Amino acid sequence: MEKRRLGRTDLLVSRICLGTMTWGQQNTEAEGHAQMDMAFEHGVNFLDTAELYSIPPRAETQGSTERIVGSWMKARRNRGDVILATKVVGRTAMDWFRGDRPSRLVRADILDAIDKSLARLETDHVDLYQIHFPERQVPWGSNPTRVGKWPAGRDEDETPIAETLSVFDELVKAGKIRHLGVSNESSWGVMRFLFEAEQGRGPRVASIQNAYNLLNRTFEVNLAEVADREDVSLLAYSPLAQGYLTGKYNHGARPAGARTTLFNRGQRYETPHAAEAILAYCDLAQSFGLEPALFAAAFVLSQPVVTSSIIGATSMPQLETALAAAEVQWTREMQEAVDGLHQRFGNPCP
Repeated sequence: MEKRRLGRTDLLVSRICLGTMTWGQQNTEAEGHAQMDMAFEHGVNFLDTAELYSIPPRAETQGSTERIVGSWMKARRNRGDVILATKVVGRTAMDWFRGDRPSRLVRADILDAIDKSLARLETDHVDLYQIHFPERQVPWGSNPTRVGKWPAGRDEDETPIAETLSVFDELVKAGKIRHLGVSNESSWGVMRFLFEAEQGRGPRVASIQNAYNLLNRTFEVNLAEVADREDVSLLAYSPLAQGYLTGKYNHGARPAGARTTLFNRGQRYETPHAAEAILAYCDLAQSFGLEPALFAAAFVLSQPVVTSSIIGATSMPQLETALAAAEVQWTREMQEAVDGLHQRFGNPCP
């Protein structure tokens, strides 16, 4: 599988990254191990996890995904072959991460988070340590389609980005992390991190992990130029829009065992006009002779703004389809057809 440079680092990551957030809740440890085995057999060398996982976040299952990744690397004795990414939570009222208090991006909380992640992952360092979501008040994903969605206020105790960045500087110097990434971030946020790094306050941001799919191309509006000119790699999550772009939820269907059926967490992809857009993209995929899941995954992989697409699966057939997207020949006709629907529907699910 093709490898691409992550930002300005020396890391070469596979164009497909294996996401892990269902392991420890929807998937067992054995199933997680089987998925990693298959992905690495196909040339994947990049794993993405988080202290938050598994999803949905619960105190009882928090950290389970990192433990599964750690046990796999230990059993396979392959830590040196894995580019390992995990994340620290931003500001959250959930109090089980730090044990007795809500979490923020302050020194004590970040140091606590990395030490716990390293213990669960059974390793002495993380290749890419990402801020899962900002501490400051921003809409989820940080890229709304209307200015009116931005909050009017700010938290009085908001931690300055410079202060947060200085903690990551400590972690790099201690050898606990190699590189820094952000996630669910805006163009202002990325540029502020880059500015502070240029002032010598910490490591340079190497990557940004944001949602990017047929229903949400907001990354292209401002962040694409930032990523291109500043060499910040997009790690695109949710290429199938939480499974909605497979068509399995069309016309209100709720298949047994599917994430939205189990957890009722699909509101991001149930916005006005989303259902109409999903049907149109599914029909378009079939007009090219491809199943919708394969088509949607191939779209993300084909876009020049994407360094690596983070795939996720709860079954081996789903994983096989996601991996097969790397073999799809994305044509000019496909791109023009997709762009035509995007002109019609825009980004209904930012």
